[in-house]
Amino acid sequence: MKRREELDKYRDLTEDELFAEAARLRESLFRLKFKLALGEVDAVKRIRQEKKSLARIQTIAQQRQAQAR
Repeated sequence: MKRREELDKYRDLTEDELFAEAARLRESLFRLKFKLALGEVDAVKRIRQEKKSLARIQTIAQQRQAQAR
């Protein structure tokens, strides 16, 4: 998924959905780190993508909190 499409998708989510997606990404990262420890090579690329997605979600959540103030 392209970065712009991903951002638009996350911006359309409600706050509860954002937190649920962030939790899903954290769980996915946890599992990918285990795969990396077991030696699966393709896990490195997915870890990088998941981290970026999680950071994008956290940034959007912070922006929403700042606007609410």
